[in-house]
Amino acid sequence: MTGLCPHLAIFDSHAHLDAPEFDGDRARVLRDAREAGVMEMLVPAITAAGWPRLQALCASEPGLHPAYGLHPCYLAQHAEGDLVALDAWLRTHPAAAVGECGLDYMQAGLDRERQMHFLRGQFEIAHRFDLPLVLHARHAFEAVILELRRFGKPLRGVVHSFSGSEQQARQLWDLGFHLGIGGPVTYERAQRLRRIVAQMPIEFLLLESDAPDQPGAAHRGERNEPAHVAEVLRCIAALRGESEADVAAATSANARRLFGLG
Repeated sequence: MTGLCPHLAIFDSHAHLDAPEFDGDRARVLRDAREAGVMEMLVPAITAAGWPRLQALCASEPGLHPAYGLHPCYLAQHAEGDLVALDAWLRTHPAAAVGECGLDYMQAGLDRERQMHFLRGQFEIAHRFDLPLVLHARHAFEAVILELRRFGKPLRGVVHSFSGSEQQARQLWDLGFHLGIGGPVTYERAQRLRRIVAQMPIEFLLLESDAPDQPGAAHRGERNEPAHVAEVLRCIAALRGESEADVAAATSANARRLFGLG
């Protein structure tokens, strides 16, 4: 395995470790992540049906922190009562965040009004429970930023897999949101993203895998794993001209602070 960073404590701020793609070797994946220095992970939900499985997984392993939400790409699996169910679930199941939620204007066939309905509902729930948001924004950064401004009440969180402009990045920081950066930054063609990551204030930076999706350049076409965040760390440290230890420490502290982990 490549990218071992055993002396570092890396926080993967977005890993779908509960996904069925890991059912055959989840214990090995976790072991490899620990050996690579990835000691903590946020595990975000995508549908209400998956909340119990995700909760059980996070309860079974140290360093796994659950987020519960309704992903915009899974509208067909969301029921109108799911927002009420999410509110009730959070009253009895502690969470590090609300999400994964957001807007996806890239995938064909997704009702934008219905996406907005679930997003606004999760804004309300995050505010009510004083929890951060884990936001998905694909071809929808301007729409997400506009909704955050329209909400008019304090919110915080992370826009995971950020791929927007420098102006959009600054707008999100001003609104109290971090940027989640993962495998895409390791591709040399991602010049705009690399410029943003090289120059951005480190207090708004989080590392992520988005496993099993979005593998980095060294794993093109493969299933992504949390252990590969060590390679994201190495790339970002080089882009910023900083040590891997400093970037790991800062981004892990950012994640722990954002997700209320002490």
